[in-house]
Amino acid sequence: MKLEDGTVVHVGDRMRLSNGDVGTVVASMEIGEYSAEYAKENWEYLRVGILIRTDKGALVHLSDAMESGFLVRAE
Repeated sequence: MKLEDGTVVHVGDRMRLSNGDVGTVVASMEIGEYSAEYAKENWEYLRVGILIRTDKGALVHLSDAMESGFLVRAE
């Protein structure tokens, strides 16, 4: 998945969602990156998008590139 500026989102990137929650990208199905806690064999069925684990403990799947407009890098 790419951000509006064209940069690719990678596992480990810190992101801020449109609701203000901040989290870490734990899987990117589109480029085949998965963290140790979110293994490929458990999540590749999603096929597209990214998974973000928020600091509040929620797991968010963004599947559409259009949704990347709701993401910004966390400072």
